[in-house]
Amino acid sequence: MDDNATAAMRYKEIVSMARGSAEQLRNWELARADELEYAKAEAAAAVTAATERETWASERAIRWWRMAIHNVSRLPWLETAGDPDPASNARPQYLERYLEEVKPSYQELVQAVLALGWRAKR
Repeated sequence: MDDNATAAMRYKEIVSMARGSAEQLRNWELARADELEYAKAEAAAAVTAATERETWASERAIRWWRMAIHNVSRLPWLETAGDPDPASNARPQYLERYLEEVKPSYQELVQAVLALGWRAKR
C-alpha cells in the first residue's frame, strides 16, 4: 500500500505542476498579447503621424514648386516642364534638412530670374 500511496502522491504532484505550468503559460500569453496590442497601437500611431507628415511635406513642396514655376514663367524664352516626380531615393529622416534647403534655393531662383529678366537689361 505504501507504493500505491507514493504513486498517487507523485501523480498528484505531476498534475499540480502541469496545472501550474499551464497557468504560467496562459499568463505569459496574455501579457505577450497585451505587449503586442500596445506595439500595434504605437505602430499605427507612427504610421498615422508619418502619413500626416508626408502629406504636409508634399503640400509644401507643391506650393514651393508652383511659386518657382510662376517666377520662371516671367522668362518668355524659357519653357517649364511639368511637375517633378517624387524622389524615390530620398530618406525620410532627412526631411527637415531637405525642407531647409528649399527656401534658399528658391530665393536664388528668384534672384536669377530677376537678373535674367528683360527689366534687368535696362
